[in-house]
Amino acid sequence: MKVLVSAMETSSNVHLKELKKYLTDVEFVGVFDKELGNPLYDLTSLAIMGFVDAIKKLRFFFKLRDELVDLAKDCDKVLLLDSSGFNLPLAKKLREVYPNKEIIYYILPQAWAWKRKRVVALEKYCTKLCSILPFESEIYNDKSKITYVGHPLLDEIKEFKENLSNSNKIVFMPGSRKTEIRNLIPIFKELIKKIPNKEYVLVIPKKFDEEYIRNIYGDISMFNISKDSHKALFEAEYAFICSGTATLEAALIGTPFTLSYIAKKLDFFIGKTFVKLNYVGLANIFFEKMGKEKLHSEFLQNEVTVENLLKDYESLNKEQFFINSKLLRDYLKHGSSYNVAQIIKN
Repeated sequence: MKVLVSAMETSSNVHLKELKKYLTDVEFVGVFDKELGNPLYDLTSLAIMGFVDAIKKLRFFFKLRDELVDLAKDCDKVLLLDSSGFNLPLAKKLREVYPNKEIIYYILPQAWAWKRKRVVALEKYCTKLCSILPFESEIYNDKSKITYVGHPLLDEIKEFKENLSNSNKIVFMPGSRKTEIRNLIPIFKELIKKIPNKEYVLVIPKKFDEEYIRNIYGDISMFNISKDSHKALFEAEYAFICSGTATLEAALIGTPFTLSYIAKKLDFFIGKTFVKLNYVGLANIFFEKMGKEKLHSEFLQNEVTVENLLKDYESLNKEQFFINSKLLRDYLKHGSSYNVAQIIKN
């Protein structure tokens, strides 16, 4: 079987690698990490940094869309992962050219949070929708198209805590974007002065080289460096984490943490205006859906101070957090890779 794949994000390719374990006899063509085959383009050529860069690359992305549509002619099925800004228009074009082609969308756009009209497009252009959130199907009209397949993190995380850790290690994860890191690192540096006699572990994305790290992080000699977030979180007794997938990773692993996030003022204003959610942390969103109290604290913008983070570290009921982390794993049930593979094969 030959499958056209459009996986343009680093995170999408992490999920795709897990999926490939169950699709050893399936050939991928299209856009994906070169570890998984022979893609049309290297992922680094698709990275966009800012609005101006997006405009410059617009012509390239139209060309890429047309190339993928041509490739689909000889493919049995199509698999789209995340990246709705590119993949939804691609799905539309594919449906126009190949009315009977099976189009599978895995890692759906967060239409439940904002831009709900995308649901209409997804149902119109895609054959099967693979949801990784138990509540996601609520906003879809055609329930026969959407299936909860499980959550990919339950495949990718290899170790979950049996007990709370007393390792003396505290993990700091200031995010992967330049602005996030520059906003949070100075606060984290001051915070560790208030939590003495611990080992401070700074998690840095694998893709960052030494020069980039020096330019963005500054002096980080007070930290031990890790590039393996799952291992670092598993070994830690506590973590301070920028908003994002890492907060859900920590929650599932069973490591108590505090979420903090400082966005550009305009970005934060736009987010507050269009995203109608009570929480930014996925684990808290899940707990709200379960009708339960939030799992962890969230400090945003001006709330992100050394005093607030320290107070949360000292006051969090870590035993209750650990019990709740098991509830979260039960809520998500299982990993998604095997189920998505079965949908592709059948």
